[in-house]
Amino acid sequence: MKFAEFKDGMVIKGGPVVVTEAEILEFARRFDPQWFHTDPKRASEGRWGGLIASGWHTCALAMRMAVDAALHDSESFGSPGLGEVRWRTPVRPGDTLRLEARVQGVRHSSSRPDLGIITWAWTVLNQHDEGVLELDATSLFDLSGDS
Repeated sequence: MKFAEFKDGMVIKGGPVVVTEAEILEFARRFDPQWFHTDPKRASEGRWGGLIASGWHTCALAMRMAVDAALHDSESFGSPGLGEVRWRTPVRPGDTLRLEARVQGVRHSSSRPDLGIITWAWTVLNQHDEGVLELDATSLFDLSGDS
């Protein structure tokens, strides 16, 4: 999507993405090697009753869905950061995730008119419509024509 296509209040939907045990293990072993993400047997005896995905893995999946749904071939060139990130429900092997991103603000920078700024609230839901991740994001768009 191009910057001009984003409107306050619009909801952009992405996904679905099916989360596999192999992907959970691969991501966790590389980036978040805690036992409840890397050891299915031990995880089955733990607090969560089974293997769960790293929250950072869920964030990466959300990013992929946002790119596929809205940011690919846009003028987007990055983000100054995220607001609050909340992991609501564990993501498990076999879960099917989807993204709903509600645009909360679309504006041009007051100091740099060639910079577009979008604020949006992302919610990732599983196949039971349970929210597994919520985050507040800001995306920057290069409107100079050089992107």
